Order: sequence, then structure tokens, then C-alpha cells
Amino acid sequence: MSNQILSDAQIAAFHRDGYILVRSLFDREEADTLRQTAKADAAFKKNAYDLKDGEGGATKLVLWNKVGEDVYGTVARSPRIVDAMEQLLGDEVYHYHSKMSIKEPLTGGAWSWHQDYGYWYMNGCLYPDMASAFIAVDPNTKENGCLQVLKGSHKMGRVEHGKFGDQTGADPERVENALKIMDLVYVEMNPGDVLFFHSNTLHRSDQNKSPYPRWSMICCYNTRHNNPYKASHHPFYEKLDKVSDTALKEMGMKLFSEATEFWNPAVDKTVGAGKK
Repeated sequence: MSNQILSDAQIAAFHRDGYILVRSLFDREEADTLRQTAKADAAFKKNAYDLKDGEGGATKLVLWNKVGEDVYGTVARSPRIVDAMEQLLGDEVYHYHSKMSIKEPLTGGAWSWHQDYGYWYMNGCLYPDMASAFIAVDPNTKENGCLQVLKGSHKMGRVEHGKFGDQTGADPERVENALKIMDLVYVEMNPGDVLFFHSNTLHRSDQNKSPYPRWSMICCYNTRHNNPYKASHHPFYEKLDKVSDTALKEMGMKLFSEATEFWNPAVDKTVGAGKK
């Protein structure tokens, strides 16, 4: 049984708004370990691919499916995240994939409005019973392109996604009208803060025009009952073994192993990693 990480009020807020922000879910020592490890890990530079925004900017993304015996796998298997996800989604969850979104100073790209399920639907997931944990590695501010969410937009259901202008995203006509009646929230975060958001929640981000980087790690989860009916570049159900709550502090700065497999759309043209 999952531990009660979230209160009844937080769970109700997630179902009402499509997201909840939990401040300092990872303490300063843990947040420092994640940030220092990520910035020292050559695997991010080696395996990053650019996602251009059509406006002169580009975000770098590094994506992997399997949780390893490293800092990133430890975060993804933390009971603080996994148990919270199971409370929010009402079922056992498994690791669907993780990614590091890297917006470099002054050049980091913007992303148009989209839903993660707008892409994951194409991977054979019948239900939108999926969610992401967005973990601030650097401070996330308006100036460096923090995430923006449209409050309550998950209740719209899946919006049509396609190629609109220079980007792939949600139907702009739907988004335009949703913006008239729903609140747009800039999610400013400190390192160690975690935003849990539903796979149908519309979200976007601006370019990073500041002199400061914006690194964010996103751990994505699917429910066991929503095991995909077909193969894609993301995995089928596999039982997720949680680590101890103190594992991150005990591990220290452990980088990706050389055996880690990363996903790159230049090699695999299957639809939809999702963008932040």
C-alpha cells in the first residue's frame, strides 16, 4: 500500500485543477545532489537533442525509459513521488520515462500549448490515467521560461494535436477559447519543488531570455491498468521497485552508467516525446 504523501485536500486540488505544486518535496541537500550530478554528467551533453521553437530558440531534451542505479533513477523511484502518483491516479504506477529539459541562458526555446496525452495517446494508451512529476533542478522563473499551466484544462479531455505553424501542439482554436475562461498560472519553482500534473493538463513555456539556465527533470508515470495495447518508444508495464526514502542522500553523486539507453527522435521517428 502506498504511503500517504499527499493530504486529501491536495488530492482534491489535483482533480479540480489538473495539477498540484508541492514545495520542497526534496530538501536542499537532495536538490543540490540532483543539480550537481546533472551538471557534472557528460551524458546530458552527449545525448541531448535540440527541439527548435520556430522563433530562433531551441530547448535541449535528454530522454530515457529505464530507471537505473543512479541519482535520476533514485529520484524516479522515490516513495515521495511514486506514492504520491499512486494516490493521485488511484492505481499502481510504473515508470513510463524520464527526461531532462534544458533551457540554456538566452537561447532556450519556447514550447506551444500541448497535453502530454496528446502524444501518449498515439502510443497505445487507452486512458489518460497518466501524470508527470516536474522537478525543478534550477530555479524556474518567468524570466527563464518556467512552465505555464491552464488551470482545470484537463477536464476538456484530449484536444486534437497536430502541426500548427512551426510547432506540433494542441489545436490553437481550442486553446484560444480555453484561455478566455480558464486561469493561466506561471509555475515558479525553487530547486526541490515538484509539480504533479495530469496528462490532459494544457501546458507551455516561454523562451529563456535570462542569463540563467533552466534545467528541469520530468518523471512520467502510467497506471498498471493502462498498459499500452501496442509497442512504442516508451515501455509496457514493468513493476517499479521503490527505493528507501533516504536513498538519495545515501547515494551521493552517482552518474548515468555507460549502459544507459537514451531515446533520440533522429534515430526513432515514432510519435511524441512531449515537450516542456
